[in-house]
Amino acid sequence: MGFSTLIDILGSTIIGALLLLILFRINDTAVENTFAFSGELMVQEGLVEAVSIIEHDFRKMGYCEKWENIPDPTSSIIYADENKISFLTDIPISANSPGDGIIDTLHYFVGPTSELSNTDNPRDRLLYRVVNSNIPRGSNIGITLFKLTYFDSFGNKLPTPIYGAATGAIHSLQIDLEVESVNGYNKKYPSVFWRQIRLAARNLRNR
Repeated sequence: MGFSTLIDILGSTIIGALLLLILFRINDTAVENTFAFSGELMVQEGLVEAVSIIEHDFRKMGYCEKWENIPDPTSSIIYADENKISFLTDIPISANSPGDGIIDTLHYFVGPTSELSNTDNPRDRLLYRVVNSNIPRGSNIGITLFKLTYFDSFGNKLPTPIYGAATGAIHSLQIDLEVESVNGYNKKYPSVFWRQIRLAARNLRNR
């Protein structure tokens, strides 16, 4: 076997190895893109679902089908904190019903990250929506941020927590919500952020 033949074999081996490495990199990129695209779709769907429910509920603060059951809407917010709120409302008994005339207490809050230690994302949390004193059951849609900010009628930010008679000063609130994929690729988690500025429930008397 001549020297030139050895050079040819060595060159072919190197070229083959480079082609194989390129193929692996292309495959890895394709897998990463697939995870990214599917992850982005899932977080967008999760955000839309969460926003739809939250906006619907928050705009009904102080609402009751029998309005006389909540004669003073300014007292409809019971407790308000950065990531927790409790308020009076009227939960409909069906999709086509505005309410049943019975006052309900609705609680929103997020749990600690330790609750979801079995997911890949270290930041995701359960978002709880609890009606009255029912057993809390959270929904994992990849919530990593649920922050509430409260303002008075002059647009001044109110310090939290707010409870008792002080809740009557709440005129509007800002909702910050961030959703990330619960499972990532190479520790990359697609995310989407949403903010509702100055949401004011029309049933609050001091809006």
